[in-house]
Amino acid sequence: MKCKITTFLAISQHIIIALPALKALLMLVFRKASGLTSQIDLFKRQKLKIGFVPTMGALHKGHLALVNQAASENDKVVVSIFVNPTQFNNPNDLANYPRTEAEDIEKLKSSGCSAIFLPDVEELYTNTIRSDHFELGHLDKIMEGLHRPGHFQGVATVVKRFFDIINPHKAYFGKKDYQQLLVVKRMAEKYHPDIKIAGYPTERDEKGLALSSRNNLLRESEKKEALIIYQNMLWAKEQVEHMAPSEIKKTIKNNFKVSPLGLEYVEIADAQNLIPLKNWDEAKQARIFIAAYCGEVRLIDNLSLF
Repeated sequence: MKCKITTFLAISQHIIIALPALKALLMLVFRKASGLTSQIDLFKRQKLKIGFVPTMGALHKGHLALVNQAASENDKVVVSIFVNPTQFNNPNDLANYPRTEAEDIEKLKSSGCSAIFLPDVEELYTNTIRSDHFELGHLDKIMEGLHRPGHFQGVATVVKRFFDIINPHKAYFGKKDYQQLLVVKRMAEKYHPDIKIAGYPTERDEKGLALSSRNNLLRESEKKEALIIYQNMLWAKEQVEHMAPSEIKKTIKNNFKVSPLGLEYVEIADAQNLIPLKNWDEAKQARIFIAAYCGEVRLIDNLSLF
C-alpha cells in the first residue's frame, strides 16, 4: 500500500508540473475571423461564458492583469492583438508603436487566455482603411478627442468589429484609458447592449508610473522624469478640500513648466460624463487627467480625486 501511495504522489507531482505546459498547448491562435467565429460558436453551444480583452500588443502586467481577471469571471477568454491604424492621427506614432507578437504570445501562454486573435489589417478593414462614424457627443471633442482628432472614431470602429466577431459576454478595459472606456461604453449601449463593459484600475510600477506599452520606448532616466505626472495627480487629490479645480490646474501647469516633460493638457472632470468641473459640488465623482510628452513619447494618465 505504501508503495502504491508513493507512486500515486509521484504521478500527481508530474501532473501538477505539466499543467502550465498543457494549458499553453490548449491556447488557440486565430488569424482569420471565420476560424475564431466557429470556435466561439462551439464555446457558446457548450454554454460557456466568454470574456474578451482587446489589446494592441506589447503586453505588460496591466494587460495580463485584465486577462487573469477575465479568466476568473468567465469560462473562456479571447485576447486580440491588433495595432489599429484608424486610431492613430500621427503616422509616426503608428510606425513607432512597439510590435512584439512572439513575446506577447509567450506571455499569454502563462495567463488565463484561451484564444488569441491576430488579424491583419485587411481582415478587419477589407479594401478601405477608414473609420465608421459614431455619435459620441462631447467625448471625442475634449481631452484626447480634442488633441487626437478622429482617434475615438477609430477606437469605436475597431472595438465594434471585434464585438461583431466575438460577441463576448463581458469585455475588459483598463482605466488608464478612462476616456476610451466611456467611448466604448457609449458605442456598446447602441450596438451591443448585451455585452457588459468592465473597467479595471490602472496597474503601476513600484514608483507609481502607469504601465503602458509606450513605456518600452522610454529610457530609464525618462521613466524617472515621467513620475511627475503621478506625483502631481496625488498632490491634486490632497488639495480637493483646499483649492478649486481651476487653482489646482493652474499650479500643475506651472509645475510642468519647470520639468523635463511637455504638458499637453491637464483637466479635472466629472467621472461619469467627463464634463470639466468649475466647482467640486458639480459632481459626485471627479477625476484628474494629464497628457504630456516625455521626449518623443506621449503619456496619458488619470486618477480618481473622490
